[in-house]
Amino acid sequence: MLFETRAGPVRLQWSETGITAIQMPELTGRDLRAQLAKQADEAPPFVLEAARRLKQHLNGAPQDLNDLPLDLSVLTPFQQRVYAAARSLPSGATATYGEIAAKLGKPGASRAVGQALGRNPFLIVIPCHRVLAAGGAAGGFSAPGGVIAKQRLLALEGVRIEVDHGLPYDPVAAVDHLKAKDKKLARYIEKLGPFRGRPAGISGTPFQSLAESIAYQQLTGKAAATILARVVALFAPRRFPEPRDVLEISDEKLRAAGLSRAKALALKDLAAKTLDGVVPPTVEALESLSDQEIIDRLTAVRGIGPWTVEMMLIFRLARPDVLPATDYGVRKGFAMMHKDETLPSPAELLEYGERWRPYRSVASWYLWRLLDL
Repeated sequence: MLFETRAGPVRLQWSETGITAIQMPELTGRDLRAQLAKQADEAPPFVLEAARRLKQHLNGAPQDLNDLPLDLSVLTPFQQRVYAAARSLPSGATATYGEIAAKLGKPGASRAVGQALGRNPFLIVIPCHRVLAAGGAAGGFSAPGGVIAKQRLLALEGVRIEVDHGLPYDPVAAVDHLKAKDKKLARYIEKLGPFRGRPAGISGTPFQSLAESIAYQQLTGKAAATILARVVALFAPRRFPEPRDVLEISDEKLRAAGLSRAKALALKDLAAKTLDGVVPPTVEALESLSDQEIIDRLTAVRGIGPWTVEMMLIFRLARPDVLPATDYGVRKGFAMMHKDETLPSPAELLEYGERWRPYRSVASWYLWRLLDL
């Protein structure tokens, strides 16, 4: 049985004696609809009751789940003891792996406790999300979404924990802000589940990253990668060219490697503006600039437009408040959210998006994902 909740989809499996698995699969959009359409024959009453209470619990009405019938026959004795200790933690309470181990009379077994909880087949009912690492840190979580899913489950119980998401902002707080400011977007956030955007970071220097962006413009990934490899091969083996290298090579050689005339000129202009200091030479120097300063500097380069820079700001630098108002996917998602067949103009999107500040990047991510629906 699969059903939707505010925390995401939940799947139940069972035997004649009880529930054998409670899972939180990472499904959205078409995949989720397909799975929902493949429901099994009617479940027994104890499964239907478990689903009802789990849905209420995850939709914000806390339930006592301790009496749900679980089939523990496949568990080792140690797992059963660990799960019993975790199950004794009431809603809103937490304990560390070490505290659970000490409670079992095995103070040196915190790692074994963590491993047992990492194999927990009964998510939510065996509340491994309430068990934290030393010092109250989030620690691991085996369900899709990792520590963000753990943080979200704890937030439903009124517990806030600090999590290192690899982001310079808290995505849970960002989502809560968007839901409070935009009721229409909130409905789709509930369908799409937790924010899962992750920064890819910038590999190499800003020059290298932008050179790759120029090569990839208007091409498939495979074709662009082939051309970029040929360009790099023009220089020292296995070494990405430096700006001065690009300025010294002829346009003809760049064209012979597969770059169009416009891209060859753009690459040379990028090299010149990097040497002039318009394009920051290091990632650290780039990160020290504001969003608008980055846009102003990088769009001064031939062939680099606002959209390219906005994608860098969102997916490479993890800036939280960027709204790419000319992006087709964002505009299409916005139109779908409002059940409108006409795409908004960039100006209309920017005006409406003021309510999303300071998390317009997160709102954009949800508009892109909305197309999956």
